[in-house]
Amino acid sequence: MKKLAVGILAHVDSGKTTLSEALMYCSGGISKLGRVDHGTSFLDTVSLERERGITIFSKQAILKYNDSIITLLDTPGHVDFSAETERTLQILDYAILVISATDGVQSHTHTLWKLLARYNLPTFIFVNKMDFSGAEKQKVMCQLKEKLSDACVDFKNDSSHAFYESIALCDESLFESYYDTGELNEQDIIDAIKNRQVFPCLFGSALKLDGIKEFLCLFDKYSEMPHYPEEFGAIVFKISEDEHHNRLTFMKIMGGSIRARDVLPGSN
Repeated sequence: MKKLAVGILAHVDSGKTTLSEALMYCSGGISKLGRVDHGTSFLDTVSLERERGITIFSKQAILKYNDSIITLLDTPGHVDFSAETERTLQILDYAILVISATDGVQSHTHTLWKLLARYNLPTFIFVNKMDFSGAEKQKVMCQLKEKLSDACVDFKNDSSHAFYESIALCDESLFESYYDTGELNEQDIIDAIKNRQVFPCLFGSALKLDGIKEFLCLFDKYSEMPHYPEEFGAIVFKISEDEHHNRLTFMKIMGGSIRARDVLPGSN
């Protein structure tokens, strides 16, 4: 079973929380589809978030799809809460960057892209709101290549010769492999994504659930669980309280295991 920590990032109002909701719904994680504008989304649990229709605090949810167990972390999209987003990046295995098809690459998108590069995070791109008037796939694809990376590749038809050629052009070693054999195997593409040599792109509408199952399938197919050592290690990324004011510490286990009531060694 593959276990991954995956964060969703976006410029505010790109539909990031709506995509989180759609991914959970299509994977069977929730039985009812909520909406941000109705104040019923699963991950916006704080009253201020529901009132303003934005994410202020990072939230997590578990979803299962095929052989993947994904801890999904929805991060704030507003620039005022970018510190909360950056704290989450240190524990991610992969990131999903959401782009609005009508707004394209915006100012905060550039900031997020630089952060993803700083933390060396493999990134999948979901272009949302393709159901909106004025949304043009080719126009957005050109903008992604121009403003983010020329290694952004449309993964809609991931078995065509044109697709393999697009992948091969992203890196010299990939090109040599493709030139020698006339093909790229699945592991080649998985490795290229992990090494940030390729950024898969898919288009759809989170609100209409268009392209969501395809994106889940794509992510499951081309992601890979990192190797963790046997020795225990962990990163604390969030501290909060429950309704009874008990302290909650959120951590990502980076190796080994921990059980209830275990005492962790520390320096004095």
